[in-house]
Amino acid sequence: MLFREPETAALEALLFVAKDPLTPELLVELLELDLAKIEELLYELRNRYAIDSCGLTLLEINGGYKLGTKPEVARYIETLYKQPAQALSNAALEVLSIIAYKQPVTRGEVDFIRGVQSDRALATLVEKGLVKEVGRKEGPGRPILYATTEQFLLHFGLRSLDDMPSLEMASLSEAEAASTEDSN
Repeated sequence: MLFREPETAALEALLFVAKDPLTPELLVELLELDLAKIEELLYELRNRYAIDSCGLTLLEINGGYKLGTKPEVARYIETLYKQPAQALSNAALEVLSIIAYKQPVTRGEVDFIRGVQSDRALATLVEKGLVKEVGRKEGPGRPILYATTEQFLLHFGLRSLDDMPSLEMASLSEAEAASTEDSN
């Protein structure tokens, strides 16, 4: 038998077909198992997919789980769909990083930090599902607030926003890069 238990097969199937990450609590409800058993099954799946010869991985995103492909096989998937990954423009990356570190944030606040308008880059990020509207700020005009999405975490291989490098660490990396360029 391929699976040690039918519950493992059911869990794997749910994680495979789920559009969004499934929380352990939802898995308890769906599989009618206790939380300890769900955690044990997730541990087993994580180990099963950890081997190098496997193209899948168990992704943990904001406390939920789903199956995904390993980054090493991305080029094969891109070939299948004939849609190479579209890189984000520098402007979009700037806007995304501001939103990621300052969220929730308004477009006006992003524009102020960047010193230029961010409408187009922000629209691109919303279209790609990396950021979303999360409400409105109190005050004149009640501007829209933006924050990152689970797709953002998935795209950058993060379990949660806590996995992002600190701003101090990013500043150090930039300083190191500048000193390397100066020495060349």
